[in-house]
Amino acid sequence: MSRKTDIKFTTGIIVFIKNPRLGHVKTRLAKDVGDERALEIYLKLTAHTQRVLSAVPYVNRNVYYSEFIDDTDDWSTDTFIKGLQSNGDLGDRIKHAFHEVFEQNEKVIIIGSDCAQLSANHIQQAIDTLDNNNVVIGPSLDGGYYLLGMDSNFQFLFEDIEWSTESVFETTKNKALAQDLTVAEIEKLSDIDYIEDWEKYGLK
Repeated sequence: MSRKTDIKFTTGIIVFIKNPRLGHVKTRLAKDVGDERALEIYLKLTAHTQRVLSAVPYVNRNVYYSEFIDDTDDWSTDTFIKGLQSNGDLGDRIKHAFHEVFEQNEKVIIIGSDCAQLSANHIQQAIDTLDNNNVVIGPSLDGGYYLLGMDSNFQFLFEDIEWSTESVFETTKNKALAQDLTVAEIEKLSDIDYIEDWEKYGLK
């Protein structure tokens, strides 16, 4: 893993991406539009996420690949710290990434790569919110979340979660509150999982 941390910032941002291969990205969307169109939309979404992250100042930006670290793509190592997702389910992979990024940062936030409405302002708001809260969540319309941040490594928030269900946000929030953590929410946005999402909330 390559790590460029010449300056010690206090916040690390994590984004998981899939290595873009036909038939392996946005599979729910592909059922509506086909593999080629789904890949095209996925590349637009990841490019948007890259632009958004690049616009957030004074943070460590960590991109974790699904299969291999691509040193030839548009995620420049001048801007992004590249890593590889671990084995296991989504919770295991997020826990591993948070463990690594908390070694270099006091706050850590993970964002999704498929939210066309996401802006740098949402991420900055989350960073600022963690000054006075233990956890910040950006809920998504489908019951999950597009952003989750914390001021300490609360790994239990990624355990016993039924991923890709409409209960993810509420379960995560309730797990935090049950441990007397302070939880704040920011604006609810839409992920892009189906063609209806793209037509309503996609990039213009």
